[in-house]
Amino acid sequence: MNRFVYESENEEATARLGAALAEVLPDGAVVALRGDLGSGKTRLTQAVADALGIDRREVLSPTFVLLQEHHGRRSLYHFDVYRIRDLDEFEALGPEEYFDRGGLVMIEWADRVAAGLPPKRIEIQIEITGPDSRRFEIFAIGRLYGDAIERLISIVT
Repeated sequence: MNRFVYESENEEATARLGAALAEVLPDGAVVALRGDLGSGKTRLTQAVADALGIDRREVLSPTFVLLQEHHGRRSLYHFDVYRIRDLDEFEALGPEEYFDRGGLVMIEWADRVAAGLPPKRIEIQIEITGPDSRRFEIFAIGRLYGDAIERLISIVT
């Protein structure tokens, strides 16, 4: 399975999805988050962080910092490339170093730097469907993450 759609009716359901992602994704996984402003990219990242033993209150949208490192049971590298002007600016951050470190890499606004992402990754498109509800369309790009999607489905459905 390379695609899964998860309907979240509220923040608790989004937290369940984040916890499941933290469980099923292997070290070194890159998660490309796409969605409109306010769709829940940071909220999902906070849920992953919480499941990794990282205080979710420390995981803020790093819009001005561009990158935050968090360390719990596993490391979380959180990029927000909203203010990145072009691919060269993204590459100047040295993302490949983080892609190869282990832990999990979460990239908000990943569509802005798509050409700089690894060929094997998870992509999550988030759509606002109501005041508290969201639709998460999760894709495994490359064969590496197909099993993770299968495990994710078994946990959250």
